[in-house]
Amino acid sequence: MKRLAQVFQVLPERVEEYRALHRDVPEPFPDRLRRSHTANYSIHLLGDRLFACFEYHGDDLAADLAAMAESPATRAGWRLTAPCRQPVDEAGPGEWWADMERVFLME
Repeated sequence: MKRLAQVFQVLPERVEEYRALHRDVPEPFPDRLRRSHTANYSIHLLGDRLFACFEYHGDDLAADLAAMAESPATRAGWRLTAPCRQPVDEAGPGEWWADMERVFLME
């Protein structure tokens, strides 16, 4: 199992819209996450920064992320949330999320 943490920015004028979109997420999206070996996924908001963390229980993260990106459920969700977000300065070219470095873990 691998834990991942990522960050991105929500446009300040769209924070409430972003919250509303996540109050009732259609089941095909969480199902796609589960089928991509993702568990305990959560998103947290501080000001205009969104922090996501999740556990990956598979053997090929790149393939599972690609499968998620090709999913109609994922694409539908991204179409709704894309106008609300922008990448942080630390994100790579063409990426929404910036991976965060873990500096401490207590289990």
